[in-house]
Amino acid sequence: MILHDLVSYEVLRLVWWGLLGVLLIGFALTDGFDMGVGALLPFVAKTDLERRVAINTIGPVWEGNQVWFILGGGAIFAAWPPLYALSFSGFYLAMFLVLTAFIVRPVAFKYRSKRDDPRWRASWDWALFGSGAVPALLFGVAVGNVIQGVPFHFTDDLRPIYEGAWYMKFIGLLDPFSLLAGFVSLSMLVMHGAAWLTLKAEGIVQTRARAIGSVAALVAVGTYVLAGLWLAFGVQGFATVGEVLTEGPSNPLHTEVVRTASWLSSYADRPWIAIAPVMGIVGGLLTFLGLRAGREVSTLLVSKMSILGVIASVGLTMFPFIMPSSSDPRSSLTVWNSSSSHLTLFIMLVATAIFMPIIMMYTAWVYKVLWGKVTEDDVTNNSSSVY
Repeated sequence: MILHDLVSYEVLRLVWWGLLGVLLIGFALTDGFDMGVGALLPFVAKTDLERRVAINTIGPVWEGNQVWFILGGGAIFAAWPPLYALSFSGFYLAMFLVLTAFIVRPVAFKYRSKRDDPRWRASWDWALFGSGAVPALLFGVAVGNVIQGVPFHFTDDLRPIYEGAWYMKFIGLLDPFSLLAGFVSLSMLVMHGAAWLTLKAEGIVQTRARAIGSVAALVAVGTYVLAGLWLAFGVQGFATVGEVLTEGPSNPLHTEVVRTASWLSSYADRPWIAIAPVMGIVGGLLTFLGLRAGREVSTLLVSKMSILGVIASVGLTMFPFIMPSSSDPRSSLTVWNSSSSHLTLFIMLVATAIFMPIIMMYTAWVYKVLWGKVTEDDVTNNSSSVY
């Protein structure tokens, strides 16, 4: 027996669907508070010293947090090639803005404090704000579009075709439901960034973070509930019909897909998945209460629980769909028709089993070493060695 035959193709596809979710959630839980702090920067810190305190709460860890983004992109590229191709071609301009923001952020970190000129520093502070707020908003917009279905189809030789002119590939993303999903994402990560600042900062920065984060938590819960109601009653869903070849070759055109009244049928078929949106809502409300009460560690943990629930609710609701097609449902990508080969998924799983624990142990060690608050005295006394 060939070694990779020990694990069936169906199981490997399911495992990699789960691992993709883990990587995306890991990115949101770690780099999410980096983006949240960036988006909060102009509002929680008014003086240069206060801004340096806020920046240095994430300064030592943001680069390591980016690993989850790279791992997620690599997993999509290697495990789900059609998803990678369609995402980067259809969301090209949005992806360009996100990558630009991620390029600007390290430049802003490195150059901000190189000069004492207030205008110089203020410019880089706004760059940090944009590099946090823009990706946080656009990630949610992208999810909103995927939930509704993306306008693409495959030709008979599996060449993907997107509908509309090139500029519509960005403007067309900004429909009302997707913008609402974007505000869910932005407010959720602002909430998470505020929870992080509450843990890592003190004084006026911490006080402002609690106040703004409390509002963001309520906005996140409110917009998430509104998006859920809209999804239930105003957005058509997708469903497969007939026999689904879970072990078959990766060819989307071999799957019969139809539009349904809504995605609610997922909860009728798998009622246990309701735990995900409950976690999202309860976690957000507990974050609000924790911020108002001045709790620190527990507030960050329940903020993470909320993010986990929100993101998991999307994946579980859509399963087995990964990227449905609004213009040709038959071209929709699912867990069963868009993966890499059996052997590729097995080799990737072996590599993941070896290196993922190392990454997680290293990350945990870094956070342990860097545990503690960033104070104004820390920044003043180490002005030349911190951001």
